[in-house]
Amino acid sequence: MQFFAPINIKPVQPSITYNDRILLTGSCFTEHIGNHLMDAKFNVLQNPNGILFDTLSVCRSLVSYIENKQYTADDLFYLNECWHHWQYHSRFSNIDRQECLSNINASQNATHAFLANAGWLIITLGSSFCYKLTETAPLSLRRGVGGEVANCHKAPAKQFIKHLCTIDESVAALEETLQQLFQFNPKLNIIFTISPVRHLRDGVVDNNRSKARLIEAVHHMVNKFEKAHYFPAYELVIDVLRDYRFYDVDLTHPNYAATSFVLEKFAETCFDSSTVSLMEEIRKIVIGSNHKAFNPSSQQHKQFLQTHFEKTTALQQQYPQLDFSKELQYFSQTK
Repeated sequence: MQFFAPINIKPVQPSITYNDRILLTGSCFTEHIGNHLMDAKFNVLQNPNGILFDTLSVCRSLVSYIENKQYTADDLFYLNECWHHWQYHSRFSNIDRQECLSNINASQNATHAFLANAGWLIITLGSSFCYKLTETAPLSLRRGVGGEVANCHKAPAKQFIKHLCTIDESVAALEETLQQLFQFNPKLNIIFTISPVRHLRDGVVDNNRSKARLIEAVHHMVNKFEKAHYFPAYELVIDVLRDYRFYDVDLTHPNYAATSFVLEKFAETCFDSSTVSLMEEIRKIVIGSNHKAFNPSSQQHKQFLQTHFEKTTALQQQYPQLDFSKELQYFSQTK
């Protein structure tokens, strides 16, 4: 008896390898993929602006990386005893204005350099809704922006206009951005995903309208650009798993089981067999380095450390581009 609807996912060609730099940007589900790749020792840079949900914010951030846009103190605004930028997540906010600015520009510099040599860009879009500051918002809040914001930073709701982007608006923004990306880095490949996180604050009906517009816009890109691909993370959760038991208690975010299922399919789709095998070897080493010994002075634990030290050293020599310094430090306790 078949309990899951089959879904045919076309393998991504060329596949992602350990020689590739991978930039990830977009919604919170981006970080599930990014953390998974980082744990497996891929060369990853994720969400340089922090979490971004809507298409227009993602596109603005990508163009800013291409241009290596540098911000000034006048682009920041002060609210709730912190300095912020409308295009950057609150993790960049700071009580010190100069430190806030320095961290933002450092991220711009690092991402510009990383993107110039990246093999892959993974974009996870979360919502078609975007927010704009009203014309009546205080001038102190409208510094450094043309009205559009990527993060509301807990400013009063009355200061914003909520807008559901049309398919044409999203297509236009994505198309222009992809043209610039491929001109900036001709070797770049792009994987689009739609976040399976349900934005229930928008209401069930509007959440579905929002996701449908994202799907249509993304497939327009995939059909137009040979180096753009689609990975169906959204469909795997919504149409294959199809059950609230695969969501967290908030009924919004996919839980550990659902996320693991999606990541397994991602590996099957985006990596070749040799990369998957190497990932498994690396995961065993990483898990071993997180091992907490019941009896650290026992001969058994010393043998465990010695065996894993030898395995890690061999992998480090075979793949010098990978960083095993943390694991080697742990396994060398007997040295």
